[in-house]
Amino acid sequence: MDVIVCLDDRNGMLFNHRRQSRDRKITEDILCHLQGRRLLINSFSAPLFAGKEGVVENNSFLQKAGEGDICFVEDQPLRPYEEKIGELIVYRWNRRYPADISLDISLSDSWQLCSRTEFAGNSHEKITKEIYKRCRKE
Repeated sequence: MDVIVCLDDRNGMLFNHRRQSRDRKITEDILCHLQGRRLLINSFSAPLFAGKEGVVENNSFLQKAGEGDICFVEDQPLRPYEEKIGELIVYRWNRRYPADISLDISLSDSWQLCSRTEFAGNSHEKITKEIYKRCRKE
């Protein structure tokens, strides 16, 4: 499975119990990235993707995700599923917020940054999209 997260500069995922992912341009970019694959989300993320094709809501989505699925994660730990993740897509706000929940895996240990692009968001002047691939141990 692949995973998508939205983070601040300190890898925060939620601040003041609010999502960091509410930007229309990010939602559009995520939907373009699907290319026929399923996007699995939980009920917390459902308002962002209401009525969108290919989106499956299930609160156990990380446990049920299979090869080829993409999971959008805003409020859950990833460490228990790290070995299942092949690609990690990170949208960064280029800001620092107080965080209630932060990314619980290190991007410097088992991950290699493969690409970085920037685009203007709806709510933020600059959003950075990073794509990480798992480093396979030989």
